[in-house]
Amino acid sequence: MFIDYVTLLLINMVGALIVLAAFVYKGLDEVDQRHWAPAFALPGLIALVNGLNMSWNWPLPGSYNVAYGDLSVLFGTIYLAAGWSLVMNRSLMPVAIYAFFVGLASFVVGERVFTLNMTTSPPFSAAGFFLTGILGICAAPALYLRSNRFVRIAGVLVILAATFVWALNGYGGYWMHLQTFSKWTPH
Repeated sequence: MFIDYVTLLLINMVGALIVLAAFVYKGLDEVDQRHWAPAFALPGLIALVNGLNMSWNWPLPGSYNVAYGDLSVLFGTIYLAAGWSLVMNRSLMPVAIYAFFVGLASFVVGERVFTLNMTTSPPFSAAGFFLTGILGICAAPALYLRSNRFVRIAGVLVILAATFVWALNGYGGYWMHLQTFSKWTPH
């Protein structure tokens, strides 16, 4: 049996996406955005540390380590960089440009999760990767058009859709893992 902490990564993603939705809806208008920095840095740190462990040590079977570990590292890096940019009162545009390429990677992973029939629900998991990928790909244009209310509301809706998918995956995973691993003991 292996150690599966994908649920931790998924619920961390849920919290981070809710922070992002709140920031896009309200925080982008604030003159002083520094108080948002810890809310971005915390999930960024959790994602980076656990993603690096997964990418380096491969605790999961096969390519799940690539799908969840590598993207967690990239996601964590984006959130940490956003937190740093906010606390230093710098532009988020360089982070948004980087997010474009992470968004593309999320699309590739989503396609492979679907075509390789990975996870217990490949279409649903792929949808999470696709929606999150859209967020990364659209981050720079959305930031540039932040004064357009329609763009911001559309962005928040996509963020909430991605949050919903990852929340169902994550909380469902906790439900299943507590049963599956209830008799597990270390060797």
